[in-house]
Amino acid sequence: MLLQTLKDSVERSAFGVCAYLGDRFGINTAKIRLYFIYTSFVAMGSPIIIYLILAFWLNIKKYIRQTYSLIAQ
Repeated sequence: MLLQTLKDSVERSAFGVCAYLGDRFGINTAKIRLYFIYTSFVAMGSPIIIYLILAFWLNIKKYIRQTYSLIAQ
């Protein structure tokens, strides 16, 4: 139980892209992470670029929601 909680917190703090995609589509985050790793080797790094773009998009999305909620109050 403690190990799973620690694993979840580490996953969320490391950009949270795999955890977000796993929650969104109902897929295990470990499988998504393996997908990124394997396709990075096959495609010579292009999924890493996609991963970074998704991480940037998630952070911007969170920032916009926070800003909007402050303005609405």
